[in-house]
Amino acid sequence: MSATPPAALAGAPPRSPRPYWQGDRLFRATTRAAACGLLGLALAMGLLLTLAARPSIDAFGWRFLISSAWNPVTAQFGALTAIVSTLLSTAIALAVALPVALGVALFLEEICPAPLRSPFAMAIELLAAIPSIVYGMWGLFVLAPLMADHVQPALQATAGRLPLVGRLVAGPPMGIGMLTAGLVLGLMILPFIASVSRDVLAMVPQALKESAYGMGATPWEVVRDVMLPYGRQGLFAAGILGLGRAIGETMAVTFVIGNAHRLSASLFAPGNSIASTLANEFTEADGDLYFAALIELGLILFVITFFILGALQLWLRRLERGQGGR
Repeated sequence: MSATPPAALAGAPPRSPRPYWQGDRLFRATTRAAACGLLGLALAMGLLLTLAARPSIDAFGWRFLISSAWNPVTAQFGALTAIVSTLLSTAIALAVALPVALGVALFLEEICPAPLRSPFAMAIELLAAIPSIVYGMWGLFVLAPLMADHVQPALQATAGRLPLVGRLVAGPPMGIGMLTAGLVLGLMILPFIASVSRDVLAMVPQALKESAYGMGATPWEVVRDVMLPYGRQGLFAAGILGLGRAIGETMAVTFVIGNAHRLSASLFAPGNSIASTLANEFTEADGDLYFAALIELGLILFVITFFILGALQLWLRRLERGQGGR
């Protein structure tokens, strides 16, 4: 075979750019437009809510956030009860769901026999697909009587005697209330957190776990020192997903929270979250100020969700930078 003359190479026309470069530019522009559009949609939602809530903002100002009054007859409205009930029910839900979901994920990934792993995982994912109104009806007809007849009296007989904890379980055991709402919320978000946590733990390299076992580590030490540190960021994201799901839940809470506009130190007392207030009273708002007050509640829920999730994301990024530095 004869070599190609250098003159022929010098006179060859230049190659055209790779055809996939145009696709890269199109993909980059599309994703940038989608991200900017989502941010613009969030800003537009906040702006529209602010404009619709303007009569309430002008009438009550910052007192709306610190007032527990809610009387449509006298046109006195405050968001403190709804804010406290929303945050408290969400905190109870996370306290219940996070450890159980993590235990379920660890069981499926490390302890469960291989033939049963897929059926159990599928059952958990099916629980995540159940509508929230079904959880609410189950809470009202099954969990609330159980709480009233057995759980709440038992808590009063034991923890009720303690000096400070006794106030949290004071009052008549009615079954419905903040504790029941938190338990229903926790049960509802548990499948979401467990499913994501299992996927995160499944991504831990098998070589790391085998190396730890080879050095004499016990299963608990492998979980504590290998799996949890490796998947910490993903597990944190699973908790954020559950938090976002719980903080704005409507129907599951409305059935069992009691729907009462009053603050109480007892977890057995009824309350009223922001979402349940909107669900119960939005169609009954017969005045401009009443309607604007409900819209302002929605605006507060929007801001709370945005602030909490944003703060958690910033804390997660700071944790990542600190981990990289170490």
